[in-house]
Amino acid sequence: MLLGFTLALAPAAQAFAAQSQDEGEIFLAARAAARAGDYAKLARYDASLQGYLLEPYVESWLLRPRLDDADPADVRAFLAREQGSVLAEQLRRDWLKLLAKKRQWELFRAEHPLLVNDDADTACYALQARWEQKDQSALAEVRAYWNAPRELPEGCVPLAEALIARGEFSTRQVWQRVRLLLEAGVVSAAWRSAEYLPRSEMPERGRLFAAAVGPKRYLEEKMDLSQRATREITMFALYRLARTDPEAAAAYWTAKLRARFSGEEQGYVWGQLALRAARQNMPEALAWYRRADAAGTQLSEEQLAWRLRAALRRGDWGEVLVSAHLMSPAQRSEPAWIYWQGRAEQALGQPVAAQALFARIADGHQFYDRLAAEELGLPFTIPPKGYAPSAQEVAAIGRQPGFQRALALYRLSQRYDATREWIWSIRGMDDKQLLAAAEFARQNEMFDRAINTADKTVALHDFSVRYLAPFREELGANARMQRLEEAWVLGLVRQESRFIAGIKSSAGAAGLMQLMPATAKWVARRMGMQDYSWARVTDTGVNAALGTYYLRHVLDDLDDSPVLAAAAYNAGPGRARKWRGTRPLEGAIYAETIPFDETRDYVKKVMNNTMYYAAMLGSPMRSLKARLGVIAPRGGSDREMTQTETEQGEPE
Repeated sequence: MLLGFTLALAPAAQAFAAQSQDEGEIFLAARAAARAGDYAKLARYDASLQGYLLEPYVESWLLRPRLDDADPADVRAFLAREQGSVLAEQLRRDWLKLLAKKRQWELFRAEHPLLVNDDADTACYALQARWEQKDQSALAEVRAYWNAPRELPEGCVPLAEALIARGEFSTRQVWQRVRLLLEAGVVSAAWRSAEYLPRSEMPERGRLFAAAVGPKRYLEEKMDLSQRATREITMFALYRLARTDPEAAAAYWTAKLRARFSGEEQGYVWGQLALRAARQNMPEALAWYRRADAAGTQLSEEQLAWRLRAALRRGDWGEVLVSAHLMSPAQRSEPAWIYWQGRAEQALGQPVAAQALFARIADGHQFYDRLAAEELGLPFTIPPKGYAPSAQEVAAIGRQPGFQRALALYRLSQRYDATREWIWSIRGMDDKQLLAAAEFARQNEMFDRAINTADKTVALHDFSVRYLAPFREELGANARMQRLEEAWVLGLVRQESRFIAGIKSSAGAAGLMQLMPATAKWVARRMGMQDYSWARVTDTGVNAALGTYYLRHVLDDLDDSPVLAAAAYNAGPGRARKWRGTRPLEGAIYAETIPFDETRDYVKKVMNNTMYYAAMLGSPMRSLKARLGVIAPRGGSDREMTQTETEQGEPE
């Protein structure tokens, strides 16, 4: 299968290219005026942009600040003109929230059904609108928001208070919510929920926040543990300390202290200590999980996932199965846990059960799907192109207003709004339409949209678009110069930037290989690059040269392991070294037990990407398991992170 390297502008793109440059500049000036709150200037810009594709954005910026007291006819006129657009959706959502706050329920009820997607705030106001009409079923639906680890949306507050007044939210359920919010680090929201407790059980606000800020200091104070509030704050302090130092938290959790807590409370603390220990790959994690078991503690999905990961680190296949069977059917059916259940059955001498598990996911295209297929001995193949959209179908995509706006915004470097327009426009599309949209994006060099859109197909696929390789000449030449596998470099760039050359992250990384300023400067100096400046880092040739040099440096420093190097590129070499075990680990186990969620996902995707790029480039095939290899144990000589390494690798 050929890679889609060659780019051509679609007819629609030529029309966009012919747009007046002045209009784009005026639009950007209008955006700056809106952000500055200069609405007089914004109105003048709006007048000069009449008929321009993006003028509705300017109109919405003028309308939004006066939504609170705007004539409903004016708002409805805008919504009617922009019917079906993401702009209308967003403005209607904002308007609905204001209508609810002003208790204009009749108008709210008329407009709410026209909203395509509720967020938590509008959904809660919709429940309140029903409750105002004596619809008692609305109260039951509040429970989902009550049990979420976030501030209770304003619209749900009166309904939750009604349930508390009726006794349908017990004191126990209030404490459960307080714990949930404290675990999420939303201390202020936890305090507001605690105000629903009986006065005799309410914690002291100052002590709660003191435990959040200085858990060690709090745990060293004398406490009256006969009061539930004090015990709850103490458990929170132990959890807070365990986030950074599980061993220190466990040292405070002495038998003498434990004796002052109920069995349920002890199990809760052991479950939290076990989670934090597992997330730091500490050997004590499984023993602490068993203490939680002894207390009959019901573990959360996160706790169960990390229990299974802790078992993997220990090579305890029996415990892997125990952990999986404690999961809900939905969680246990995730590809990662299906694969590891299969490996456990295989290790415990149950090959038939193992093969049945592997077969459940072996026809997929992701990391664990591929590993399962290899366990079954299935060869790696790229699915044939399921559908090739015609030029007419691609042109039809380009005529749709949402895609036109996305392209115009993209070319003005307004990627947030462009992406929002694009995602809105592809919603509900079938595979053929998605592939036509992906091709439109590819032809117009919107590489991230092309890849992400092609990635969404279910039955009909085009892997030449899923795994685009623009800038292959620069990336390939530099990969060869640094003795790096080209497929691995492409797989990493696909994950870093989706081949958007000028992209800059919120953390400050820039370019195809998402280099941080200090890293780029350090590498340029090491390379002896002449005339280097940060302004040049988004140049594809410069970025490829700097990024591949740094990759070679990291690979040399980390046993020539692409798994460790990928982890290091995302989170820093020091962390990648620290995450190794005390004994050799399978590469897949190392990847699955990376403590940072983002880095764990990143490494798996980079390695899976590499398989597809290798096949599409015609490289000699190696299994994914072979590529993952075996990760050597930590050594006593492992050095600490340098400032440069930490900055380059810090997850966003």
